[in-house]
Amino acid sequence: MASSVADDLAKFIQDPNFPCVGAKSALGKGQLHTYTARQIDSAWNDVEIQDRLMQFAWDYTQDKTLFTSFAVIFEGPLDLSEKDFERFMWDRIQSLTEKDTWRGQPADPRVSSDPDDPHFSLSFGGGARLFFVVGLHPHASRPARRFAYPTMIFNLHDQFETLREQNRYEKLRASILDRDEKLAGSINPMLARHGSISEARQYSGRAVSEEWACPYHRNAADKAAIDPLAALAEDR
Repeated sequence: MASSVADDLAKFIQDPNFPCVGAKSALGKGQLHTYTARQIDSAWNDVEIQDRLMQFAWDYTQDKTLFTSFAVIFEGPLDLSEKDFERFMWDRIQSLTEKDTWRGQPADPRVSSDPDDPHFSLSFGGGARLFFVVGLHPHASRPARRFAYPTMIFNLHDQFETLREQNRYEKLRASILDRDEKLAGSINPMLARHGSISEARQYSGRAVSEEWACPYHRNAADKAAIDPLAALAEDR
């Protein structure tokens, strides 16, 4: 089934109406890495997901190629409401964070670990490995997020910064917003630039109110720690 769901994701992204041109570029370059897991409401695959996410981050540090993503596609459940998907997505993120801390990996001090902070980002695998998550699932209200399987796509923040340095970010962002508006009939109200509101509000794709409270937390005590990604280099 693994190859089947990965093929389904590829077809979803290849659809001419799909708005994210960055995802299309990653797929076209063979840089959309996928892993098929059992259930998003279960911790069954979390250790393997964290291992593969670390490897993905390490590989990127060795070859900083633009438009690369890591997608975790869950085989179910397929009947989740938007709120249920959001809850289980954050359960998986929380579990990955706890494994990150258990392995002695520090949160990146350049960003906030507080999901209510406008400067919040997910940090896995030590410093300079920041991630933005895009959630997809069958019952998403936004068409661009409405994929057949619950899915979490991890994108590296470093790529956004590179695009900014190359003066390509604003053009790419405008293209995605325009395409999304044509697909859905409106601009996604949750989209915002980093630093204006917490990006945690954007992950699941559900429109949340000002009163929404993110269930995520990261232990502030996980300061100085070794960087196990370096160990991956020793094994290669």
